[in-house]
Amino acid sequence: MSESIQSLLKKLDIDKNQSGCSTGANWFAKGTIIESKSPVDGSILGTVQAATFEDYEKVLQTAEEAFISFRRMPAPLRGELVRQFGNALRGKKELLGQLVSWEMGKSLQEGLGEVQEMIDICDFAVGLSRQLQGTTMHSERPNHRMYEQYHPLGIVGIISAFNFPVAVWAWNTALAWICGDVTVWKPSEKTPLCSIACQKIIGAILKENNLPEGISCLLNGEAEVGQWLSEDRRVPLISATGSTRMGKIVAQKVGARLGKSLLELGGNNALIITPHADLKTTLLAAVFGAVGTAGQRCTSTRRLIIHESIFAEVQDKIKNAYKQLRIGNPLKTENHVGPLIDKDSVAQYNQALKEITAEGGEWIVEGGVLSGSGYESACYVKPAIAKVKVDSEMAQKETFAPILYLMEYSGSIENAIELQNDVKQGLSSAVMTHSLQEAETFLSHWGSDCGIANVNIGTSGAEIGGAFGGEKDTGGGRESGSDAWKVYMRRQTNTINYSDDLPLAQGIKFDL
Repeated sequence: MSESIQSLLKKLDIDKNQSGCSTGANWFAKGTIIESKSPVDGSILGTVQAATFEDYEKVLQTAEEAFISFRRMPAPLRGELVRQFGNALRGKKELLGQLVSWEMGKSLQEGLGEVQEMIDICDFAVGLSRQLQGTTMHSERPNHRMYEQYHPLGIVGIISAFNFPVAVWAWNTALAWICGDVTVWKPSEKTPLCSIACQKIIGAILKENNLPEGISCLLNGEAEVGQWLSEDRRVPLISATGSTRMGKIVAQKVGARLGKSLLELGGNNALIITPHADLKTTLLAAVFGAVGTAGQRCTSTRRLIIHESIFAEVQDKIKNAYKQLRIGNPLKTENHVGPLIDKDSVAQYNQALKEITAEGGEWIVEGGVLSGSGYESACYVKPAIAKVKVDSEMAQKETFAPILYLMEYSGSIENAIELQNDVKQGLSSAVMTHSLQEAETFLSHWGSDCGIANVNIGTSGAEIGGAFGGEKDTGGGRESGSDAWKVYMRRQTNTINYSDDLPLAQGIKFDL
């Protein structure tokens, strides 16, 4: 382990052999050891002791007790807690961004951008803490008033994925806290140190403000921790980010107890390129969307659907652009593409290459695993491009790697939209065009069926101001901005009778 990593962990108050379970500033764990292995160079960054079921019970009981007092705190005061957290993140942005790059493998710029997302959602949540509004409506009965209000749910369980090891937790927890909920976080076992760094930051703030243990809790561990949360009736909401396969399991477990689930699952995102597209901006959108985070974003661009009249030109331009990509250590700013998360992901990438070839895909840019100096972790792969038929089975799947499919369409924008929508996933979509008619058709109710639909920007890189999420096998959940806060609260309709009579609704008569 390099001196720079040792220094980084020390500045983030992380021990090399760290307990992975916390209720705030209190740390404990009695379970198995999880190794944090960097995909950058294959080094062991540290070890984390996972939670046992006994640890889990301690966390849940502490969270329940914290909720009793936290829900009584006025929402603007809860917003003050989030404001302090955002400011602490500003002070730790460089350090936390570096840790994200070391442990997950995304470029340093993307690591810093992920921490900025955390800061942005804190700013959003602070303002929202003074705007948790209900609705007043007119009653059909005289001298009655009706309104709706929102109350905190209780414990919110957060299950996050490795590809955004800190931001997705912040999206959920910042909103949950201002709503009056407490949170229990089960991070990916592939990025445990990032979760510990976040918990250390918020734990110190809770202690400084003399707030109870249990408002922010952490449970590092394997899949069984997520199962415990999903089956626990004390956790009214589970927010889970990951694969569609994982999301279906969570949905069944939570649904069996009639709990609520917020699911952010797989994406198979397409960029439509019409004859009216500006190819300079199109190229930037397509390349970043396809190779950013080594293709390991749920919003990564998987498919380019290109009009036949410009297909050859676009293919040549993107092929030449790929020649300029630099692959290597993600902490070096000159590199565009870092490693995949681990060797299992590399194996899946290799299997996808074989299946594309077997299916008759035409390789425009061939893939492969990189080896030699600088690639010792064996997790670095070449971004690849294949031309495939519109009925390609591989293009129906989400391959969590930098593999891009090119396919042609003919005729109108409606034909391209039909191809885009003809997959099970429905997260992000985009069209590149300067035609108002094409843009509006894409955005119409017979256009893109995805939760995110962009014009003249790519599929990847959402702002926190808008609600984030998708349809179909993507799960249907919404996080981050807009009115996504409502999922973290329970809705209540209230009717007040300020008359001396008791008129019934619908004119029903009931006299004694």
